[in-house]
Amino acid sequence: MPIYIGLGANLDHPRHGPPQRTLARALTRLAGMGVRTVRRSRWYRSSPVPPSDQPWYVNAVAEVRTGLAADATLAALHRVEHDFGRVRGERDAARWIDLDLLDYDSLQKSNAGEGLAVLPHPRLHLRAFVLLPLAELAPDWRHPVSGEPIAALIARLPPDQSVEPLSG
Repeated sequence: MPIYIGLGANLDHPRHGPPQRTLARALTRLAGMGVRTVRRSRWYRSSPVPPSDQPWYVNAVAEVRTGLAADATLAALHRVEHDFGRVRGERDAARWIDLDLLDYDSLQKSNAGEGLAVLPHPRLHLRAFVLLPLAELAPDWRHPVSGEPIAALIARLPPDQSVEPLSG
């Protein structure tokens, strides 16, 4: 039962430090809430989407295991974001933590209310910073709604999305 979450940040956190360290600590915190990381992609450096003068992001995708349902998993992600001081405001704003439930065992949910997961994540197929790390973990993954293979989704990405793996 593969469950994938997206991780991203482009600001240093006042307590946890640079984005990569903050996101790694978020994964540790999630493990304490029953959302255990099985494996994680490399860290990637990516340009802001949509293009802006914000700092570039650090992103990764993690495959996790949990006994929680999809909505409870999303609630755990939101709890960690809250505990790390994230305040949801302007969409696509710079942030020190962003955790997204990308795919929960190919579950499809579109009638989500407040705080409930829409699955798969409604923009994952449009984001290089999600698809490239996801392809690293699951090269045979197919979009749960369209059935398209991840390679086809990557091939259609707009050229203005720059993503590169970080070394180390």
